[in-house]
Amino acid sequence: MSDLGLEVAVGDGTDRQRLMNSTWTHHIKTPFSQGWRVGNLVFTGGQLSSDEHGNVVGEGDIETQTRNVFQSLTNVLAEAGATWDDVVKVNTYYCFDGAGDEVQANWEKMTRVRMEFLPEEGPAGTGVRVAGLMYDGFLIEAEAIAVIRG
Repeated sequence: MSDLGLEVAVGDGTDRQRLMNSTWTHHIKTPFSQGWRVGNLVFTGGQLSSDEHGNVVGEGDIETQTRNVFQSLTNVLAEAGATWDDVVKVNTYYCFDGAGDEVQANWEKMTRVRMEFLPEEGPAGTGVRVAGLMYDGFLIEAEAIAVIRG
C-alpha cells in the first residue's frame, strides 16, 4: 500500500484485460489495443480524432479534436471500469505551427477543453509540441494511465 492509500497490484499476467471499446474502429487491421487493464492499473493507447475510415474529425479545429480525443479516452477508461478520477498521468502530443502569442492561445483553447474532463485534483500531465502525428491534419493525440481504487 502506498502513502496515498492506493494499492498497486500487477499480478502474474492472468489478470490482464484487453480494452477494445465497441465505439472504436480502426481503418486498417492492426494488432494494437486501445488499452490494457493489468490488475488495478489502466494504460490507454494514444487516441486521435478520427472516424472509422481513419479520416480526421475536426480538421483545423483544436477544440473539436481535443474533445473527441478526451471522449475516446473516457470510453477506454470506462471499458476498464475507471473514470478520470482514477487517472494519475496524461501525456498530450499536439501540433501547432504558429509562434509567439499564437502558441499560448492555441494551448489555452486545448486546455479549456481538457479541463471539461479532468477532476479538480487532476493527474500529472505532460504536453509535448510535435511536428506531426500519424497523418496530416491530426492536431492532438493523448494517452492516460489510471490506478483504480479499491
